[in-house]
Amino acid sequence: MSTSRTSLTLVQGDITEQSVDAVVNAANSSLMGGGGVDGAIHRRGGPEILDECRDLRASRYGRGLPTGAAVATTAGRLPARWVIHTVGPRFSREEDRSELLASCYRESLKVADALGARTVAFPAVSAGIYGWPMEDAARIAVETVRGTETSVEEVRFVLFDDRAYEAFAAQLG
Repeated sequence: MSTSRTSLTLVQGDITEQSVDAVVNAANSSLMGGGGVDGAIHRRGGPEILDECRDLRASRYGRGLPTGAAVATTAGRLPARWVIHTVGPRFSREEDRSELLASCYRESLKVADALGARTVAFPAVSAGIYGWPMEDAARIAVETVRGTETSVEEVRFVLFDDRAYEAFAAQLG
């Protein structure tokens, strides 16, 4: 395993349209869908994703998926094989939660490796309704992915708008 063989690419667009092995969902801890990326993945992926999320809640995650953790389900009708759900932290000015955000990327890559995924699409975890400042979210995402040993060959950051794309592009240098 080597991070030097992992290419990092940027795409501006819709993460639900990415033909990759695994799409990372910026999920809420309930795993039952929600707004933003989470809602889009559940809507486009169809009921199969929700069915597997319900099974996870009934078995391993009765209290919900912990912040910073990751777990995989089918991708349903998405053009991917799997969805890796991760729960990002809410931004706080009073408490440094950077390690929890970094954990989302590390744990998602660990799940991807266990699945045998070679291509993974990430959104800007926690940079939407969870309020993480985009520039800092991009820094943590890129530094963490670069510093994590993985067999994943391509990490694709799929960014919804110009501002997010520019923040990630600045981190990739």
